[in-house]
Amino acid sequence: MLHLQGSQMLQMLEKSLRKGLPESLKVYGTVFHMNQGNPFKLKALVDKWPDFTTVVVCPQEQEMVDDSDHYTNTYQIYSKDPENCQELLGAPEVINWKQHLQIQSSQSSLNERIQHLAATKSFQVEQTQCFLYMSFDTVKKLIPSLLDVRNLPPGDGKPKAINQEMLKLSSLNVTHAALVNEIWHFGGNERSQKFIERCIQNFPTFCLLGPEGTPVSWSLMDQTGEMRMGGTVPEYRGQGLVTYLSYTQSQALTKLGFPVYFHTDKNNKIIQTMSYNLHHIRLPCDWNQWHCIPL
Repeated sequence: MLHLQGSQMLQMLEKSLRKGLPESLKVYGTVFHMNQGNPFKLKALVDKWPDFTTVVVCPQEQEMVDDSDHYTNTYQIYSKDPENCQELLGAPEVINWKQHLQIQSSQSSLNERIQHLAATKSFQVEQTQCFLYMSFDTVKKLIPSLLDVRNLPPGDGKPKAINQEMLKLSSLNVTHAALVNEIWHFGGNERSQKFIERCIQNFPTFCLLGPEGTPVSWSLMDQTGEMRMGGTVPEYRGQGLVTYLSYTQSQALTKLGFPVYFHTDKNNKIIQTMSYNLHHIRLPCDWNQWHCIPL
């Protein structure tokens, strides 16, 4: 396994991963932001170079000091040969199978190998599979072959206006992490709050402040550059605030040149309808997460 170091190698990796879109998206998004300053201090490992078959992106060893912190102990994986990557993923220098960890990928085809590998390592695995979306502008730029304007709804893809006398567009600071953590589906604990604080400190955030000056709706980005952790406090739900923020965030990130993408639960019809109306494109591959817990 080779650790790619230096801007030239990482830029070559980003360029190569772009050819594997959309299935390489989770790793592509991560490497893109590694090339934008690498705020989460991640590393990229490949089986060989430059003609790699499998790439794994994860934190540096000194970052993964808490064996129970699966928010930090997270691995993004892309393989051109999912059927034959099990030996590589089982290597201790690639994945630390002594820790509580997460594996994320846009490749559902990795599931059988990860499940089998986890069983041999005496791990319990909880797989989450969601729909994966990309903004119209990002698809147009990165994967134009997926663009079919005939399937877009009528209209300009813009949200309804909000009451700007009551609500003010702003950004989050670390003091708001507890509020985000309270509502986030994957959060609600001390380690998730630390992860959220780190995301707020290192990536653009978007929120709407209510009359009291506190956030009532928000959206963040995670270490892979994905739009995540969106939420609205209960008393402000049903007003289209998440739709407004999703549009605003997508426009702002596009101007920065970032790839814009996100996932949603397969049963979340509200976000799926919102995505359709905003002209986001559902990708042919899924968002996958394997939550691996040592037995």
